[in-house]
Amino acid sequence: MARVDLTTSGIRHGVVQAAHEAEYRTKNGSEYHLDGGVKLTLFDDNGRATTTITAESAVIHDNQDIEATGSVVVTSTEGTILSTEYVRRSAKDTMIRSDRAVTITMPEEIIRGKGFESDQALKRYRIFRGSGEALIQQ
Repeated sequence: MARVDLTTSGIRHGVVQAAHEAEYRTKNGSEYHLDGGVKLTLFDDNGRATTTITAESAVIHDNQDIEATGSVVVTSTEGTILSTEYVRRSAKDTMIRSDRAVTITMPEEIIRGKGFESDQALKRYRIFRGSGEALIQQ
């Protein structure tokens, strides 16, 4: 089992776990390739877990940007669930983005679209080319 802590100035922003990890040197530094099932837990500034991302594989870049691919599920502690085949989490602005088909499931609605961006807690998001279903109370 491989584990990578994502930190800035000693503050933990995330923990990545995977069955297998390989480090590759690139012209810009290093990349960590993870596979065999990946789990990424993201934390807010107070150290509380806000979001979990699971995927078949992931790449952690030198700047701590993370790309997750294959059966990606992003789950917030508030109960919002995003399903897609690819997401990228930017370390610079802590945003999660995808240019693929996405489905967001909440207790009373389902939203689909192609393309997505959100804060890492899935509280404020935008879906591009969207459609949806909602439960209407009568």
